[in-house]
This record gives sequence, structure tokens and C-alpha cells, in this order.
Amino acid sequence: MKKNIYTLLVLAISFFATAQGNTHQQETGKFKDLANTPPMGWNSWNTFETHIDEKLVKETADIMVASGMAAAGYNYIVLDDGWMTRERDKDGNLVPDPQKFPSGMKALIEYVHSKGLKFGLYNCAGTKTCAGYPGTRGYEYQDARFYASLNIDFLKYDWCNTQGITAKEAYATMSNALKTAGKPIVFSLCEWGDNQPWEWGEPIGNLWRVSGDIYPCFDCEHKHPENWSSWGVMKIVEIRKDIRKYSGPDHWNDFDMLEVGNGMTFAEDKSHFTMWSMLASPLIAGNDFRKMSKETLSILTNKEIIAINQDKLGIQAFRYSSEDGIETWVKPLSDGNWAITFLNRSDITKKINFDFKKHTIKDADFNHEANFQKQTFKIKDLWKNKETGTTKKAFTAEIGSHDVVVLKLSK
Repeated sequence: MKKNIYTLLVLAISFFATAQGNTHQQETGKFKDLANTPPMGWNSWNTFETHIDEKLVKETADIMVASGMAAAGYNYIVLDDGWMTRERDKDGNLVPDPQKFPSGMKALIEYVHSKGLKFGLYNCAGTKTCAGYPGTRGYEYQDARFYASLNIDFLKYDWCNTQGITAKEAYATMSNALKTAGKPIVFSLCEWGDNQPWEWGEPIGNLWRVSGDIYPCFDCEHKHPENWSSWGVMKIVEIRKDIRKYSGPDHWNDFDMLEVGNGMTFAEDKSHFTMWSMLASPLIAGNDFRKMSKETLSILTNKEIIAINQDKLGIQAFRYSSEDGIETWVKPLSDGNWAITFLNRSDITKKINFDFKKHTIKDADFNHEANFQKQTFKIKDLWKNKETGTTKKAFTAEIGSHDVVVLKLSK
């Protein structure tokens, strides 16, 4: 008898709990259509790490507009790790560092917005950020309301100090918290690719990192004393060349921030920028705009290469061939057009002779095809900004070490 009464009591409690729980359906998932093309902007980490302040942000915003970068499409300024104090306040709120930002974070964000730009901040899914500042674990909804109150537009969310939690669950919780707070914010998952975010990230975030941190070298592994590595440009490309089917409008594979202008050669910077554009990766500059050379600016603002990145079809390139140090990468574009990149990974100058009539390019993942025996395309060399004939003739060129030739094929 006691057992029957206990069973009825449990059923009754479950019924009423379920009934109460279903009175309000919480909207979950990311804010959609905030990143239908790969986001473009600037992030403080690659050059400045935690050495950031409001003067740097204002100067960066001013230069972004005056230099033509904003006109070229760069519109996010994202402050990475180190913008807050080492502890939360007595009510558990994050506190922007008053020494670094004496005018207050809200006033700084308003300044950036007044320039026609957007503003982003950084935090972490763990108990502490990677640099040891307060993480968001256990404060997701509180922090989301704080970001909404500041009127930010972008949140980069890292993966340090996350022992005991699962990535998909942690990022889904923060995504839901942002949605509940009500302010549309681009959600950038910086999970390093350890838990294959491309397999589950589309309903949660607008972009997700696919590797560990980038390093300003063409093809190297930089080992840190703390027993972790940063990766050169081509190392990242190589390890994540096979996940293109997961990427597209509003759900991008993020190959990390750009190192253009941070110490590589002019040719390597061109190749780096080209590959990120071909791969439909977000274009987030990581250099010091105040010391930017004309050559670096010319790379970052090449509108023809940017157009490849921002193409509305949103398909990531794939490696079509690799022979004698030359890789050929192809990317389907809208209106039946194509981008082709010849990349010289070797240490010496190479000659290419690409006879289009001998090639039929098939994109098995997205069902696109270019049959050059049946179709003729006009060719434009995008770095030279020069029309070079049609696909009726073979394309020939010399490519220096670690350099690229990028062609747009138009019907």
C-alpha cells in the first residue's frame, strides 16, 4: 500500500512539474542570418595579447575607416582576452578594467558604433579565460545580459579551463543565453576543433574555429614551453582541408585570425590572404594598423580577392591537384563562375601550364561542375587585376616560392 501511494505521489509531482515547465517555451539556438558571408574585421590578440586599452581601440577604429578597410568590408573590432578585471564584482558581474578603459566600456562601444563599425568582446567557456581572467562557466545567462546591455555585436568564446564539461553542451548553453538576452550577437565558437564543432555547431554558432592558434609562418609548428603548439598557415589548411561540406552561409569554418603584416614575406602574406579567402574563412585582421605598410594594406583591401571570400554562394574551396610543389585549389562561385588558385609550396620558382581543355572540375560535395570542353570562360588574374584571355587556351605563368596566382573564371 505504501508503495502504491509513493508511486502515485511521484506521478502527481511529475505531472505538475511537467505542466508548469511547459507553460513557457524558451527560444533556443543562435541568432540566424547575422553572418551570411564570412565576418570581416580586426581582433587584438595576435599582436597585442592582453596589452589592450581604449586608445588602441579608438585609433584602430579611426584607421579602419580612414584607410579604406571599412569600405573594403572590415566592420568588426573585437577585443580579445584581458579586457576585464581579475575578479568579478560582489554581485558576480564582469568588470571592464578601469585602468585600460577609463571612459568605460559602454562609451568605447558607442565610439566604435559612431564610426559605422561593430564591436565584439571575448570570454571563455571555462572557469577562467586562457589568460587567467574570469571565465563564464556558471554565469552564462548573467554574462549574456551584460553583453546585451553593452550593445555588443560579436562574442568570441574560448575553451580554456573547461575540465569536466562537454563542448557541445557548453556552447549550446551560451548560445541559448545570448538568445534569451535578446540582443542579436554573432557567436564565434573558439573550441580549437578538438571536439569537431563542425559536426554540431550550425544551430549553435555562426562560426567555429577548426584548429589551435595560428602563428605567423608559412608552414611550421611553433612549440610553446607550456607543451602546446601554434600552427603555420599551411599547417592549418592541411589538417582541415576535408571538412568543407560543413561550411556555408551563417555557419563558417574559421581558420583563425589573419597574420598578414606580422612578419611573413609579401608573397606569403598574399598566399595566406588568398587561401583564407578561397576557404571562405572569416577575414579577421590581427596586425597593428598604426604600423601597417602600404603593401600590407594592399593585400588586406584587395577587393577582387575579398569578393572571392564574400561570394554569396558561400562554398569553401577544395584542392583539385598537387604536383611538383604546385597545388591547384578551386572554388565554385555564384552565377556559375569559378575561382582557381595556383599555390607554390616549394622553395623555388615554378612554371605552370594549365590546359583547361584537359580538365573537368567536379565538386562532389556541392554538385558543381566546370567542363572546359563544353564551356568557355573569360579569365582574370586577380592579383595583377588583368584580363588574360579565355579557357580556350592554356594558362601559363611563373610563380615564386610560397606565392600564388589567382584566376577568376567568368561565363
